[in-house]
Amino acid sequence: MKDAKLVAKGHTEHISEIEIAPDLTGPYGANRTVGGKDLFIIGGPCSIESMAQMEAIAQAKLPIQGVRGGIYKPRTSPYAFQGLGEVGLDILSAIRQRYALPVITEVMAIHQIEKLVPHADVLQVGSRNMQNFDLLKALGEVNQPILLKRGLAATVSEFVMAAEYIASHGNPNVILCERGIRSFDSYTRNVLDIGAVVALKQITHLPVLVDPSHASGKRELVAPLARAAIAAGADGLIIECHPDPDKSVSDARQTISLEAMAALIDSLIPIAEAVGRNVRPHHSLNLVS
Repeated sequence: MKDAKLVAKGHTEHISEIEIAPDLTGPYGANRTVGGKDLFIIGGPCSIESMAQMEAIAQAKLPIQGVRGGIYKPRTSPYAFQGLGEVGLDILSAIRQRYALPVITEVMAIHQIEKLVPHADVLQVGSRNMQNFDLLKALGEVNQPILLKRGLAATVSEFVMAAEYIASHGNPNVILCERGIRSFDSYTRNVLDIGAVVALKQITHLPVLVDPSHASGKRELVAPLARAAIAAGADGLIIECHPDPDKSVSDARQTISLEAMAALIDSLIPIAEAVGRNVRPHHSLNLVS
């Protein structure tokens, strides 16, 4: 991939670690990195619904290093819940500051960037926007890490070059996310490409996360796929969890409970140790006055 001048791995030991939210003082100190020996695990709902919902997640003492939650939501149907929009900005900030948890949320359009930057630590590019090149260029001018999800039918090469767009416009802090690709089989929502995780770790120096929620579309498959991802060398996970999964306003079928989330992460410990990685200790409640 000769055109991947900035994100391609220069040598076998070329590995980038991306710092998340250095200004937050929480249970793990000021430094949180993606791509290091410690796994970086993100949990939270597909869509932010209320402050109470997000506080329930933050107070659950989950062993997570970041909380996800969308306020701008791309949905297949125009009649489906589209997110709280700007109303959700205050919720993002409150959770971030009160619980010292880094916040990850999706950006869908260039005009949303300026609104989101003061409230979120990582801006996510969803699969539908992986090749929205104007958006990628604009995010290259942002001083925040970008979580870039693989497109629904994107090749590994196309995925890498999308990351190159961001890096080539000035932002080297790109985190790749394999979230499954479409196939002929309708049993799962998508097909998790474990081989792509291995390939991306060989091709690029960027951290690679896996989203087993969107890959499976079924909550009973999330934990086994998460374990497979860590065994394959993923640097972390992004998983949909909710205080009451069946009442989630979006993606309820693939969303797991907070109890299941804690059990899932505990089950990663021996797998992480086997591949030379660590699972960080449980998030201790750290209210910031």
